[in-house]
Amino acid sequence: MIAVIQRVNKSYVEVNGEVVGEIDKGLNILLGVVKGDTEEDIKKLINKIPFLRIFEDENGKMNLSLIDINGKALVISQFTLAGNIKKGRRPSFENAEEPKRAKELYEKFIEELKKYVPVETGKFGADMKVFIENDGPVSFVINSKEL
Repeated sequence: MIAVIQRVNKSYVEVNGEVVGEIDKGLNILLGVVKGDTEEDIKKLINKIPFLRIFEDENGKMNLSLIDINGKALVISQFTLAGNIKKGRRPSFENAEEPKRAKELYEKFIEELKKYVPVETGKFGADMKVFIENDGPVSFVINSKEL
């Protein structure tokens, strides 16, 4: 499972011109489910993401977590994170999990993250427009297989 997390001042996602998820200060999380991912991959990400100290304290040091700042998360499915660009010029998505299983794991990730912070979402499988005011910018790529 691959997550791109971005520290944001605000972020929202639209589907067909309608806002379906919106947050102020917190994390924008783009989540890609890879073939073979399990609930263990979710557990690894959940044990890391809400606790990462990537928000500034009163001294300007990255010392506070999403939980510490009472922030929110906006979770958006993004199968292209499983894309492979090693051969040719057109990405291959053979490593992306099939949609039914990917949706199950995406929804389970959200359910688990909600145990720690408020969560808004995009719409799985939809064509979405994501608006991000990245704070810093601060962005990290987290692969559950590397945790």
